[in-house]
Amino acid sequence: MPLHLNRAIIQQAVNLANFDPIAAHIKMAPRPRALHRSSRQPGQARQAAVLALMFPDNEQLSLVLMQRPEYPGVHSGQISLPGGRCEPGETYVQTALRETNEELGVPGEDVEILGELTSIYIPPSDFEVHPFVGFIDTKPQWIPEPTEVAKVIETPLENLLDSRLKRTTVINRHGFKIEAPYYNLQGYRVWGATAIILSELEGRLQAILDS
Repeated sequence: MPLHLNRAIIQQAVNLANFDPIAAHIKMAPRPRALHRSSRQPGQARQAAVLALMFPDNEQLSLVLMQRPEYPGVHSGQISLPGGRCEPGETYVQTALRETNEELGVPGEDVEILGELTSIYIPPSDFEVHPFVGFIDTKPQWIPEPTEVAKVIETPLENLLDSRLKRTTVINRHGFKIEAPYYNLQGYRVWGATAIILSELEGRLQAILDS
């Protein structure tokens, strides 16, 4: 049965008080995985921001994801939210909007920012990522940047709440086996940092729907 998620429910969820984001992160975090940067690690983590962008599509709300191109790097070919590294002088939200425009062709001025989720740390690339939730009132015409985006993926937002679409696999990375929970969205395996962020969004939405 459709859940009839709408902008107001998303706004409530994002700004929900007394929610435990770490518990939500752990549910979809690869194991083993450090959730925080070690105090013994020199320097500081690089900063990045991403945008979970919702839009109306056939009388429901959908979320846009993207598949990264294959390249010699730790996130090659993975499914991600639009976003990237902060440039000097930018706020985190400015980064999220700029990157979404550069990668998918969505003008920042068309996006309403509904709130911010909890930042997460990505050990393989030493990034701290700041996720924002945005809404646009008409479905965008995607203009993917081919060097950044191999495929644009649209998925109904309610799929995050479907337990049948959550699974676990074992991934071999540099000789180490990782147990990786993932969302099976539109036939794509969404795991790692993106799944952790979406798990917080899922948990917040579920809390509002259950209230």
